[in-house]
Amino acid sequence: MSSCGAAGQHCMDTSDTTPLPDPTPAVRAVTRLLGAIGDERLGDPTPCPEYAVRELLAHIDGLSLAFRDAARKDLGPTTDTNPGAALPVLDDGWRARIPARLDELAEAWRRPEAWEGMTRAGGVDLPAAVAGRVALNELVIHGWDLARATGQEYDPGEASAAVSYEIVRPTDDDSLREGIFGPPVAVPDDASLLDRVVGLSGRRPDWRPGD
Repeated sequence: MSSCGAAGQHCMDTSDTTPLPDPTPAVRAVTRLLGAIGDERLGDPTPCPEYAVRELLAHIDGLSLAFRDAARKDLGPTTDTNPGAALPVLDDGWRARIPARLDELAEAWRRPEAWEGMTRAGGVDLPAAVAGRVALNELVIHGWDLARATGQEYDPGEASAAVSYEIVRPTDDDSLREGIFGPPVAVPDDASLLDRVVGLSGRRPDWRPGD
C-alpha cells in the first residue's frame, strides 16, 4: 500500500510492553489536508507515478475503510481486496466520507482489543499488532504524498513517524521490501525522521509536482 497500492506487511517483534501506537495525530494531519483540495487539483500528479490526486484520495478512502474493519475484525470484502488489483476510483461525496472514515479508523485502533490476535488486510492474514502499525504507516506516507502533491505543510507527529520507520527500515531479508517499497533514496545525515521514512519508502523527500 505504501508503494501506492501494494500491501505492506513487515516482520517485527510486537511482544514487548511498548505503549500501543495512537493513529489520532496522523489521522488529524491527513484530515487537515483535505479541506484545501479544490476540484481543480484532482488531476495533479503525486509522488506515486500511477496516481493523480484523485486516485490517491480514493486509495486513502479505501485503506481507511479496510483498516477500520481490520481493527474491528470485521473481515470480508473490505479486508480481502488487494488494493493494487485495480486503479482506485474516487466516488462522489469524498469530502465528507474520507474524514468520517479516518475518524472511525482512529477510534477502532484506539481500542486495546484491536491489537490482539489475528486479522486481515489487503487479502493477507497477519497479526493485528502488525496490521495496526501498517495502517499507521499508510497514513503517514500517503499523507505526505498528498501534502506534497497539493503544496501543503504536513506533520503527522514524531511518534507516528517512528512507527513508520520501523515498518520501512531495511531488514536482514530485503526481499520483504519487494513489491512494497521502492529502492531507498539517500537523504542527508541531518534529515528529519519523516524525511528518512520517506526516503526509505522509495520517495524523494524534495519531490515537487513536475519532477
